[in-house]
Amino acid sequence: MTHTRSALRLLPVLGLALGCLPSLADARAAVAVHQHLAVAKDASAMKALAERLPRTTVSKVDCRQIPGICEVQAGTNLFYIDPSARYLIVGRIYDMETHQDLTAARLLAINPDMLVGSAATARAQVVDSAGLAPAPPQSAQAPASAPAQKVSLAALPANGAIEWGAGNAPKVTVFSDFHCGYCRALHQTLKAMGAHVTERPISILGTRAISESVICAEDKAAAVERAYGDQDVAKRGCDTSGLDANEAFARAHGFTGTPVLVREDGAVLLGFRPREFLESWLKGGA
Repeated sequence: MTHTRSALRLLPVLGLALGCLPSLADARAAVAVHQHLAVAKDASAMKALAERLPRTTVSKVDCRQIPGICEVQAGTNLFYIDPSARYLIVGRIYDMETHQDLTAARLLAINPDMLVGSAATARAQVVDSAGLAPAPPQSAQAPASAPAQKVSLAALPANGAIEWGAGNAPKVTVFSDFHCGYCRALHQTLKAMGAHVTERPISILGTRAISESVICAEDKAAAVERAYGDQDVAKRGCDTSGLDANEAFARAHGFTGTPVLVREDGAVLLGFRPREFLESWLKGGA
C-alpha cells in the first residue's frame, strides 16, 4: 500500500517531466527547420559567390561541412569561402584534433579515380604551396557532356600560349590554372623531365588577371615561374583574346579538370600523373 501511494504521488511529477520532453513530431519538425535553414544558407552563399565569380561554374556549396566556412565544389576542384563570399580560401583544411587533412579526404570522395596513384606524389609537392587538386575550367556556359579523348589544337591562336622548356624535347600542351595545386606539381614534374611545354592558361577562381599578366609579360616563361610561386607578375597591357580562345576550347571539348594535357598526336590526358607515367605517355604509351 505504501509503495502504491508513493507511486501515485510521483505520477504528476513524471507527467510534468514527460510533458517537457519534445514529441517525435516536434523533434522531426525541429530537424526539418534546421535543414531548411542550412539549405537556405547554402543557397545564399551560392548566390553571393556567383556575383563575386561570375566566370566560375560552381556545382555545390555546403556550409555544413566545416564550422564557420562554406565548402565550394567546382567540378573536381575544392575551395572555401565565408558565408558572405567576401573571403575566398585557396588551400587545405586540417583538423588539428583528429590530425586529418579534410580537404584531401573530400577530394578523394569527390573524384577517387583522378587521385589514385598520384595523390601521394602530388600531396608532398602541393601542400606547402596551399594548392588544390585538379580544378575545372570555368565559364558561364555548361561544358560538353564528356571530355574529348583526342583533339586538334591547330585553330588555337599563338597569343594564348606560353612556350617553355627544351626545344628538342617531347612536346606537350597543358591547359592549366595558376592556383591549381596539381598544375603546380605538374609544372615541376615536366620541368624536371626537360619537356617542351606549351602552357595555355584557363582562368578559374578569379585568376584571369594573373593569366593576363603572364601572357603579356616580356619574359613569359619567367612569368609562369613567378605565377606558380605565388609571386607578383608585373601588369602590362596586350591582346589577351588568346585566353578567351583557350577557355572556349576547353568548354567545347568538355574538359572538366585542370591540368589537361594534350600530346602532339592530339591524345588527351586529364589530371596530374607521376613522372614515370608521363614519360611513357609522351612517347605514345599508356
